Amino acid sequence: MAGLKFCPRCGSIMYPMRKGSVTVFKCRSCGYETDASGGPQPYRFREKVKHSPREKIVVVREGEETAGSQVLKGVVSCPRCGHDEVIFWMMQTRSADEPMTRFYRCTRCKYTWREYA
Repeated sequence: MAGLKFCPRCGSIMYPMRKGSVTVFKCRSCGYETDASGGPQPYRFREKVKHSPREKIVVVREGEETAGSQVLKGVVSCPRCGHDEVIFWMMQTRSADEPMTRFYRCTRCKYTWREYA
């Protein structure tokens, strides 16, 4: 791995850290520091990305649910009107290592809700 450094004192991995405007390697075990300039590539620090609430909303318009959707009768009831016939489909709305989200739409009142597995 390019840029991986080990502490000459204790042998632990040294991590790049900012010290003012300079980047240094610092050992978390013993505190030894060395300058990180002159390395094979510049070190970049991750910046936290802030998402707006609008980016987290999944919009499913009527008619878009038909690809792979099924009609369920007597299995799930609409929380708004109590009707027991709904259209059901699944979408991957979160990261790939998490389960898919189940969507339901009532055939009577068209209320749509989701259920996380």
